[in-house]
Amino acid sequence: MAWVVEVDADKCTGDEECVNACPAQVLELVDGKAEPVNQDECLGCETCVEVCPEGAITVSED
Repeated sequence: MAWVVEVDADKCTGDEECVNACPAQVLELVDGKAEPVNQDECLGCETCVEVCPEGAITVSED
């Protein structure tokens, strides 16, 4: 099963909460915004969704 991580760049404030919380290092800051750079490593745990204060991240099954 594959997971799709999407970040709404308009909502993302670049506070790095999701980057630091992700156990699989799926997200990195790119130009001040969170970006799913290692999509294939996503565990589907949704930790990034839980810690994002802006509600900018969604995780769904592919």
